[in-house]
Parts: sequence; C-alpha cells; structure tokens
Amino acid sequence: MHVFVTGATGWVGSAVVQELIDAGHQVTGLARSDDKAAALAGTGAKVIRGTLDDLDVLHQAASAADAVIHTAFNHDFSRFVENAEQDRHVIETLGSALQGSERPLLVTSGLLGLTRGASELEVPSPASPRKSETAARALVERGVRVATVRLAPSVHGLGDHGFVPILIRLARETGVSAYLGDGSHCWSGVHRLDAARVYRLALEQGVTQSVYHAVADEAVPFKDIALAIGRGLGLPVESREREHFGWFAHMAGANMAVSSQYTRALLGWTPSSPGLLADLEQPGYYAG
Repeated sequence: MHVFVTGATGWVGSAVVQELIDAGHQVTGLARSDDKAAALAGTGAKVIRGTLDDLDVLHQAASAADAVIHTAFNHDFSRFVENAEQDRHVIETLGSALQGSERPLLVTSGLLGLTRGASELEVPSPASPRKSETAARALVERGVRVATVRLAPSVHGLGDHGFVPILIRLARETGVSAYLGDGSHCWSGVHRLDAARVYRLALEQGVTQSVYHAVADEAVPFKDIALAIGRGLGLPVESREREHFGWFAHMAGANMAVSSQYTRALLGWTPSSPGLLADLEQPGYYAG
C-alpha cells in the first residue's frame, strides 16, 4: 500500500519508514528541510516538503495515500500546550482527508495518564496534557478508521535522543545518577525497531482496534534505569528529591508501565531487539 508518514525523518518515524519500505510498501514522507528531505529520499521514499503547520499540504498528502501514520510531535517542552494543540489540528486534518473511506490512520501517543499495568482498553485520564488520543477518538465518532499507537516513554536504541538521554545529561551535570523516592515506580521501554513493527503490522491487519501498545519491557523499575546509567558513567546512584530533576520531575516520578499482551497476541508481535537495560549497558549510549 501507499502510506503517508509524518515525522518521517524522526527517531520513530524514520524506523517506521524503513520498516514499511522493507516490507514492500510505498512511502511518502513529510520533511521540513533540505537535509531531512535528502535523507528521506535516500531511503527510497517520496518526499513532500512542509511542516505540521501546513495543513493544506497534509490534507492533500493524506488524500492521495492508502493509509496514514502520524508520528510527528514537537517535543519542545517549554511550549507543550501549544504543541499539543498543533498536534490536535494535524490529526483532525488527516482524519478529514480520510473520512468517508476505509483508509486507516494511525496516530501516536504516550502512556501518561494511564494506571500502572493498564491494558489497551483503558482510557487515559482527561487531565493528560497530550491530546493525540482524544483527537483520534473524536475521529472514530465521525466514521474514520483510526487507532492510537501508545509508545513506551523510552523508545530506545543507539542514537536515542529521548527521555533516557535527558537523565544521562542530568547525571553528568550533577555528578549523580538519581532516582525519586525508593525508585520502585516503573517505566516501560521498547526498541525503536520493534516499535516500528507495531505500526506496520497494525496497518497490514486493517487497524481493527482502537489502541495498540508498542511496549516490549512492560515495567522497568526507575531505580534500575538509574543504576544502569550510573554504571555507564561511573557515577554514584542515589535517591534525590523532585527539585533535583527540575522541569523533568513529573516524568522522572511517573509510573508509565502498561501491559502489551493484547497487542502481542492480536498482531503476532514478538519484540526481538535488545531491552532497555541491555541497551543501557552499551558504551555508545554515553558517547558525546
């Protein structure tokens, strides 16, 4: 099938693009700069230039595709409310292009607002700041075939520039790899290549569910993450108060650990890449 992918040059999106191409699908990806466009073209994908603010471009690209995968999100946390609103507009635009057809849309969200151990059936708290899933559920009511892929907070692998590297930078700056409280709260993890397979399998099986969990390590104690970082950097590992983590304290103290058993059974998805703690034992995670 012909799939339009937003965020096609990003950490998750680029893995999704390669996964789709390797499986024989045609891909058109959104790129916002010359260098990103060149990198995307090098994978064999077609390129559409634009940004998430170019709603007409997004609508046209989605209208020409057999399916759409939306992985893009602006992760500037100083503008999170504005970025969440931008994301909502993008999802509404993509959905309007697909409305009245059976062509599917996959959007991306996270695990904040879910209880520990939640299944794919649980709905996140309405207080959750990201509105991707809320926007997707609104499209369902309009007859759009849409589902949400909930990503683990750590989508890891060498080259990772997500939440774990934030913890690594903080440890370097403060001289201690820290955890909150007793560190028993948990994060989930998934390797980016395993996550990409969830998107492909969901599309190929017709997007029959409303939610999929791209989660390989379902519950990794935060203290274990801090211990791995401490070993990698040769630093002490200690409990610290919320102030130590600054703006990242909410994420560092959150329980973001869910079950993916339903997704695994439904899609026949078996994660095969290294787990989060195994990845953190690689020296490459601490380069630079």
